[in-house]
Amino acid sequence: MKERIRIIKFVLFSISAGVIEFISFAALDHFTNWQYWPKYLIALILSVLWNFTLNREFTFKSANNVPVAMMKVACFYAVFTPVTTILGNYLAETKGWNDILVTGLNMALNLVTEYLYDRYYVFRATPHSSQTRKNVI
Repeated sequence: MKERIRIIKFVLFSISAGVIEFISFAALDHFTNWQYWPKYLIALILSVLWNFTLNREFTFKSANNVPVAMMKVACFYAVFTPVTTILGNYLAETKGWNDILVTGLNMALNLVTEYLYDRYYVFRATPHSSQTRKNVI
């Protein structure tokens, strides 16, 4: 049951990050003539910062070494970002796919892969994994 609740929280916070990414991307798409990749990169960075902050605090309830957790997440995005940026740019610019569709596909891929990465690598050793965290004042 705890895992289902954790998944639901992650999905809900990720949806809020997705809204930030989508609105940022759509605004850049509407107000600039930039290619796909810079619009996607800026929108992705904004959503990652939001998502990491909320999920660390509320989903995984991790007060453990935040810089270490941020570095682990940065490692995920060091792989995820170039792959999805290059593939997304190829689909949008070369194949003519709709920019918004490509971004939506990237967001869905990000949701699934980041949950697994966060749950089983970044926050695997947090107290919330096995017991309820006690707030310390």
